[in-house]
Amino acid sequence: MKLNQLIGLVFAVMLPVVAQAKVVADVDVAEQATFAEQALVLNGAGVRSKFFMDLYVGSLYLPTAADQLDSVLEQPIAVIQLTITSGMITSDKMRNAIEEGFDAATDSNTGSIKMDIQHFTQLFADEIVEGDQFTFVTQKGKGVTSIKNDQVQGEIAGEAFRQALLKIWLGDNPAQKSLKQDMLAQ
Repeated sequence: MKLNQLIGLVFAVMLPVVAQAKVVADVDVAEQATFAEQALVLNGAGVRSKFFMDLYVGSLYLPTAADQLDSVLEQPIAVIQLTITSGMITSDKMRNAIEEGFDAATDSNTGSIKMDIQHFTQLFADEIVEGDQFTFVTQKGKGVTSIKNDQVQGEIAGEAFRQALLKIWLGDNPAQKSLKQDMLAQ
C-alpha cells in the first residue's frame, strides 16, 4: 500500500511538469491549443529579433507536425501566434512590417491581394503594447481570421491571401530565417 501511495505521489508531482507550456524568451507557449474547434499542437516557436532586441515570440500550431512550407499549406488549418515582447513595437511599425512581409512573401506581386492587405493592416491600427497577442487562424480554402488578445478583429477570405500570410514567416524570404527554422522545428 505504501508503494502505491509513493507511486501516486510521484505521478502527482510529475504531472504539472508534463503539462507545462514551453517557455520561449520568457513567454509561455502552450504545447496544445484549440482554434476553430480544431485541436492543434505546437509545431515550433521562436523569437523575432532586430538589432539584438527581441520583438515578439512567433508560434506555429498545426493538426499534424510539418517541417516544410508545402506541408503547412496542405493542412486544413494552420495558426500563427505572435506575442509581443517589446514596447518598441508600435501600430505603425507593425503595419509597415506586415506590408514588407507581404512584399517579400509574394516577390512584390501583391496586385491580386492588395485590397486584402490594406484591410489586414488596418487591424493593427489600435495601440500595441508589450504582452499583446495576435493570432492568425488560417483555414485552407477559406482565408484568415485575425484575433488580438482573444478578441476577433476581422476575417479575410481567399486562399491567395492565406498563403501569402503564412509565407511572411515560413516562405523563401521570411521575416527572419531563424524564426522560420524554429517554427518549422519538431
